[in-house]
Amino acid sequence: MKTLVCLFFSVLTLCCASSAQAQQPIVIKFSHVVSNNAAKGLAANYFKKLAEERTGGRVRIDVHPKGELYTDNEELHALRSGDVQMLAPSVSKFGQIGVPQFEIFDIPYLIDSDEAWRKATQSPVGRKLLTQLEPKGLVGLGYWSAGLKHMSANKPLRRPEDARRLKMRIQLSEVIRLQMKAIQAIPQSTVFSDVYESLRAGVFDGTENPATTFHSSQFDRVQKYLTLTGHGYLGYAVIANKRFWDGLPPDIRSALETAVADTARYQFETIANADKQAIEAIARGGKTSVIKLNAEELAQWKKALSGVAFLADSRVGRENIADLRKELGNEQRPAE
Repeated sequence: MKTLVCLFFSVLTLCCASSAQAQQPIVIKFSHVVSNNAAKGLAANYFKKLAEERTGGRVRIDVHPKGELYTDNEELHALRSGDVQMLAPSVSKFGQIGVPQFEIFDIPYLIDSDEAWRKATQSPVGRKLLTQLEPKGLVGLGYWSAGLKHMSANKPLRRPEDARRLKMRIQLSEVIRLQMKAIQAIPQSTVFSDVYESLRAGVFDGTENPATTFHSSQFDRVQKYLTLTGHGYLGYAVIANKRFWDGLPPDIRSALETAVADTARYQFETIANADKQAIEAIARGGKTSVIKLNAEELAQWKKALSGVAFLADSRVGRENIADLRKELGNEQRPAE
């Protein structure tokens, strides 16, 4: 009898342990380098909420902001090695792993609005780019946004020549490097977590960012001027480690895919207002003067940067540029 009781409790213990193990959620580490109140930080937390709700707690998203796990130059390697499971890096970063075609989104004034970004990422070119990540061990799930980029510096940048000889921090994108060279600035790169201190110490004279990133990163403390050039768009590709992704149950993958897509829709509905509020907050803070370009000044910026597309076509694909221009209703190529 004693033996039967012991056996019963042993089986019960094993069953409880097995049940507890079965109920353990799938943990997804989601790393990013900005603050929680930046556009990507807000998107990551919104995605976390949707994903955990829609999987009934079977998935837990652990969001790690502000580069607490990896810098922006390290995170793609960490994802490919499986140390994190999901990221949303800037599309400018994929040249580092041999997919420079994503830098098409960095061509100045090609994408000049949130709506243009939405059209570009949903176009055949945008969808094709995501598939090109698979040979790199990655799965492209969609795109998120941060908004139009603007130039900042410690001197007013009303005309392109005002940027001459300024040391401007850039992401590791050849197209952005060409952009800065076109206005005779000196492009230099560093990890995002070092940008604030580098600007404060005068290592860089200026940089480019959406207003939301500029404000949430407190760059208005270390930059005297923000010029609303709207010359580019900062967007993100939401990606996962392919081996991890392929190992998920199909219903979990489906729930995560719809959570990524619904987060993108949520961003699209709110980004314009967030950008406006950030610009107002920067101006109200009084430490950074916000410069709004008139039509003549804006035309000079567009003219100065018009040749970048020609210089970039061998890197991002001339056909891709033509197809994207057609999709955006911008088929006329700028004069050389």
